[in-house]
Amino acid sequence: MSFTRATLGRTGIEVCRLGIGSSYGAPASAVEQAFDHGVNYFYWGSFRRNPFGDGLRALAPHRDSFLLVTQSYSRVASLIGPSLERALRALRFDYTDALLLGLWNGAPPPRILDACRKLRERGLVRYLAVSTHNRPLIARLAPDPQFDIFHVRYNAVHRGAEREVFPQLLVENPPGLVSFTATSWRQLLGHKRIPPGEQIPTAADCYRFVLTEPAVNICMTGPADAAQFEQALDALHRGPMSDDELKWMRRVGDAIYGKPRRPLGHTPAK
Repeated sequence: MSFTRATLGRTGIEVCRLGIGSSYGAPASAVEQAFDHGVNYFYWGSFRRNPFGDGLRALAPHRDSFLLVTQSYSRVASLIGPSLERALRALRFDYTDALLLGLWNGAPPPRILDACRKLRERGLVRYLAVSTHNRPLIARLAPDPQFDIFHVRYNAVHRGAEREVFPQLLVENPPGLVSFTATSWRQLLGHKRIPPGEQIPTAADCYRFVLTEPAVNICMTGPADAAQFEQALDALHRGPMSDDELKWMRRVGDAIYGKPRRPLGHTPAK
C-alpha cells in the first residue's frame, strides 16, 4: 500500500484511497474528473442524485475499471433484489461490484445473507459489504469469508476504530476497510468548541488524517462540486500527516468530542 493506492482487502482489487459518494451533489463533471485522477470506488448510496448518475453513465465504456457500490437499507430480504435491479436499470449497468448492507449494528440474519447469495449467483453482485456504527461487530464478522468489505466511521473526533477495529484486522486475508464521515459531518471544519487560536482543519486535512492510518483502504469523500473534489485531491498530493499534524488533529478532535476517552487497549468490563 502507498498513500494514494491500496489493495481492498481480500477482494484483491487495487483502489485509489479516496472514494466518492453520490449523496452530496457532485456533478457529472466531478465524477468524470475523479475517474480521470484514478478514483475507482463510486458509492451509489443513500441519496442517488441524478447528476452523479449521469457521471457514472458517462463512465460506462470504462465499466471494468471502477467499482460500483450500491447500498440497501432493506431489512426485508425479498426487497433487496428488486431494489438493486431498479438501481442498476437507472444506471443502465448489468451488475454492481459491491452490495452494501447499510447500518447493520448486529449481524445480518440468514434470510438477508441468503438473498445476497442469490444475487451473487445471478451475477448481479460480486462482493458483499456491510456498514455499521457497532465497531466490535466488524471484528466478529471479519473472519467470515462471505463479508468482503466493511464501512466504518473514523475521523479525528470519533476514533474508537483505533481501539476496536484496526488492531483486529491485522490478520491474514483481512476484509477491505472503508471509512466515512472524515469531517465528522463538517464539525472539524469549524466547531464552536475548537479553542481560540487553534488552527481550523480543512477538508483535505481531515482526509489526510484518515489516510495516514494504514488500516484504512479507502476514505470516502462527499463533494458537492468540483472545487470540493479538488480539496480531496489535495489530500493525496500532500501525503501523510507528520506526528505534529496528527497531534494537532487529535487536539481539535478531543475539543469537539468534549468528554474523556477510554485509552487505547482498554477493554470495557463485561
